Amino acid sequence: MVDALPIAPLTRTEHVWLAETDGMSTRAQVAAGSGPYLSSVPATIADYRPSVPADLAADVEEAATALAGLDSYAAATLGLDDAVLGPMSSILLRTESTSSSQIESLTVGARQLALAELEQSTSTNATVVVGNVRAMEAALDLADRLDERAVLTMQGVLLSAQPGWDAHAGRYREGLVWVGTSGISPRGAAYVAPQAALVPAAMADLVQFIARDDLPVLLQSAVAHAQFETIHPFADGNGRTGRALVHAILRAKRVMTRTTAPVSAGLLTDTEAYVGALTAYRAGDARPIVEQFTRASRYAAATGRRLVDDLAAQVDAAREALGALRPQAAAWRVLPQLVAQPVVTSRFLGERLGMNAVTAQRALQQLADAGILVERSGRQRDRVWVHEGVLDVLDAYAASIRRH
Repeated sequence: MVDALPIAPLTRTEHVWLAETDGMSTRAQVAAGSGPYLSSVPATIADYRPSVPADLAADVEEAATALAGLDSYAAATLGLDDAVLGPMSSILLRTESTSSSQIESLTVGARQLALAELEQSTSTNATVVVGNVRAMEAALDLADRLDERAVLTMQGVLLSAQPGWDAHAGRYREGLVWVGTSGISPRGAAYVAPQAALVPAAMADLVQFIARDDLPVLLQSAVAHAQFETIHPFADGNGRTGRALVHAILRAKRVMTRTTAPVSAGLLTDTEAYVGALTAYRAGDARPIVEQFTRASRYAAATGRRLVDDLAAQVDAAREALGALRPQAAAWRVLPQLVAQPVVTSRFLGERLGMNAVTAQRALQQLADAGILVERSGRQRDRVWVHEGVLDVLDAYAASIRRH
C-alpha cells in the first residue's frame, strides 16, 4: 500500500438545470436533462504544503533529472547553435504538440501536419494541431511571466486555428462546461466544472501557486496541471492548454531550457490512468497525477533520445549525400530546415531563407538529385518536395506510442 499525497478535495454545490432541445434530442431526453445537478468548487492551492512520501520524492527527482538529461543530450546532439542542426530542435516541440492533441482524439500524420504548416493540407485536424504547435510556442515564449494573461494568450493562439471558436479565444468561459455524453445537460456527466463566476479567482490562486519556488518542479507542474483541468477555465482547449502550461513551467523553472520533451507522448500511452489520476486529485489525493507525470517524463526522456538519434541520422545521411556539392551551394542552407519542415516548396524557402525563386528551385533540384527530396505533388507550378526519411521517423515514433 503506497502512501497518498493529500491535497484538499474539491467540494460541490447544487444547482438546477433547465435543458433546451438541440434539435436532435428526444422530448424524453430533454425532460431527463432538466433538474438538480452538482458543480465543482475547487480548493485553493496557493499555500499548499505537500507532505511528500519519501518514495514519491525520489521518483520526482529521478524523473526531473531524466528530463534535464534529455535537454542536455538533445542540445549536444542537435547542436542548437549549429547552422545545420539547430532548427531540428523545433521538431521535438511539434512532436509534443501532436501527442497532446492526440489525447483529445485529434490525430494527424507527419505529412499532413507538415503540409498544414505550408497551408496546403486538406485535413481539418492538421490545421487544428498546428494551432496547438503555436500555443506550445507561445507557452515557451511566455515562460518568464506566467501570469493569467500568459495563459489566456496560450489558449487564444490555440483556438484561433479552430473555425467557429473565435468568440471564445483568449477569454475565460461565460457558461458551464462538463465532461459527459450529453450536449444539453450536465446531469449525469463524469465531471462538471465550476460555475463560470468562480473561474477568475481560481485562476488567480493557481498562478500564485505556479509562482512559488519552494516545490519540486515536476510535482508543481503535475499539481498545477490537475488544478487547471479541475478549473476548466475555457469553453474549449482546456486539455491542450493545460499540457502547454506544464512545458511553460518546466522552462520557467529551468528544467528544460533548450528543447521540449514529449511528455504528452508518455501520457498518451495510458490515457485511462491519466484521466483516473485527475479524478483522484479532485477527491483529495495528488499522488496519482504526480506519478503519471513522472512516468510520462521518464518515457519522454528515453524515447526522446531515440527520436533525436534517428533524426540526427537522417541529417548525417543527407550531409553525406551532398558531400560532393560545393560548400556555397544553396542546398546546404535548406538542409537544416528539412527536419523541422520535411515538406517544402520554393515559396517556403523564399519566406524562411530569403531565397529568390531561381535560387530556391536550384536548391530543391540539388537536393532531389542527391536523393534527399522527392517531388510528390505532380504539379508543374507550386510543386511540393518531401523528405521521406524524416516523415518515416516521425510516423514510426507515433506508431511506437500506439503500440506501447
